[in-house]
Formats: sequence, C-alpha cells, structure tokens
Amino acid sequence: MRNKIIEVNKLSKRYKKAKELALDGVSFYVEKGAFFALLGPNGAGKTTTVSILNTTLSKTSGEATIDGLDIEKDSLKVRKNIGVIFQSPSLDKNLTAEENIRFHVNLYGLYPYRFTFSMMDKKYQKKVIKMAGLLGIENDIHKPIKTFSGGMKRKLEILRSLMHEPKVLFLDEPTTGLDPISRSNLWDYLIDLRKKKNVTIFLTTHYLEEAENADYACVINKGKVVAKGSPQDIKDQLVERFMVVDAKKRNELLKELKKFKVKISGKGPYKVVLNGIQPQKIVQKTKTPLTLLEIHNPTLEEAYVEIIEKDS
Repeated sequence: MRNKIIEVNKLSKRYKKAKELALDGVSFYVEKGAFFALLGPNGAGKTTTVSILNTTLSKTSGEATIDGLDIEKDSLKVRKNIGVIFQSPSLDKNLTAEENIRFHVNLYGLYPYRFTFSMMDKKYQKKVIKMAGLLGIENDIHKPIKTFSGGMKRKLEILRSLMHEPKVLFLDEPTTGLDPISRSNLWDYLIDLRKKKNVTIFLTTHYLEEAENADYACVINKGKVVAKGSPQDIKDQLVERFMVVDAKKRNELLKELKKFKVKISGKGPYKVVLNGIQPQKIVQKTKTPLTLLEIHNPTLEEAYVEIIEKDS
C-alpha cells in the first residue's frame, strides 16, 4: 500500500446559526499519487470538505492531515504542498495571464517579484513558457484574462496552481462550463501530469463519468459518508450487471439459461442478471442460436443515483 498523503478522521463542521451539521463525522484517506473522487449532491458537504482541507475554512471537530501536516497547526506548510482549482474562477481579470501567475508565485515566495516578465528569474520564464506550451496557451500567455474563453481560464488556473509543484491538486468542479473538447483535453493533461509527477488528484464533480477512472471514491450525503471504495466496488455492491438475450427458439434458450442458476426475467427477450458470472461463459455454453445479445455494464452514475435515493 502506498503512503497516505491525506487522512481525515471524524471531521465535522457546523456553520453559525445552522441547525444541522454541514459535515458529520466524515472519515477517509487518500494514498500518495492516487486519483480520489469525492462525490455527492449539492449541499452534501463536498465544498466544505475541500475548503477545510485547503485551509480556507476552519473545522468544528475531528482531525485532518496532508502529508503528515495538521491542516490547522501547520496551515502555512500545508498550503505549500497543495494546489487548488476552485469551482468559480479566481483570476484577476484586470491582469494578463502571466501577471496572474507572477503574483501567485510571489505570494508563495518562489521567485522575487519583478515588474515585467523579462525581468523575472530565467527559471521562472522557462517554466511558464514550458507549462503554457503543454496546455496549449503559449500564444496567449501575455494577453488580458478578459479575452480568454472558459477553457483557457481553466487551463491558466491549473498552470498557476502547479507552479509551486504541489503534492496534492484539489479540483472542485474543474470542468464546469467547459465544452466537451476542452473537458477532454484538460483531463488528458491531468492524467499525464499525474503519471509524470506523481501528483495526487482530489476531485469533486457533478460529471460522474469523470470519476469512473478514480482509484477510490467517497460518496457523501447530508454531511455523512454513505459509500466508499473503488468505483467498481461501489457499482458491484449496488447495481446489477446483466445481459439481454433472445432467440427464435425461446423455450430452448430458457432451458439452457436456467442451468446457470441465474436470475432470469421477461418472456423473451430475457434479462439475465450475471451475479459475477462472465457473459462470455454463458454465450459460449449456449447452443441455441441467439438473435439478440446485449451486455449492460453499470456506470458509476447509476450506482450514485441509487445511493442518494436510498439515503433520501
């Protein structure tokens, strides 16, 4: 098992004048270099959790550490180890893209501030140009933010958040408002970044397909953890994997299907709940010629919907 880089133990948060806890004893961990997804409906506590972990919000009780550092006692050190892409853009529209980056690295104490890009440290200049090239915005780096599209702003935020080479990258709804192509390109870059730099990715999203490839997912609702495990584990526990088959000789097909001791429904076509049996095994051992074969692999979104509906 890889080292745990994030540990959350019985974390709770109550906002002033609120009757209910925003977070109620939330516990989970994230391994170093992993892709972790925190899922839940609006108001479930996702943003509250991320805000506490990135030190912009205080907890009411419980414990949380990042790379062994307590999020409150060692908040300054924690901030140097994390990058954050907020749900709402946090760029200064009155500045150019590069000026936004320059102010950011100065706040982190990475490079002494200079009034122009050309006066900045050569290492800074090379890093900005290289990363802008990787993200496809090298020709726009000196343009005003107000001329940027939503996708370009997201890319710039990622560039800015990675300048101090964080160990953990928090992505709070990172692709909201992006077109499908921009979303795809952004994820291609993030996946490549994770492989090359071993950056831990902590994602919250409403696009459940973005969490399908996560190593581990945690679903919260009403401030409590209601499910956790790998996406496949969650799907296996909650959603049926089935196949739909049919044949001209339905009676013969039904007799053969019953030999597998699986749940069968319908009068033809037949829905066959697989329950761990590989569909290839059924097809290979079925002698009746099939006229229909459809295999349904459940999605994380289906499991998510079932979880939330049960908990409502």
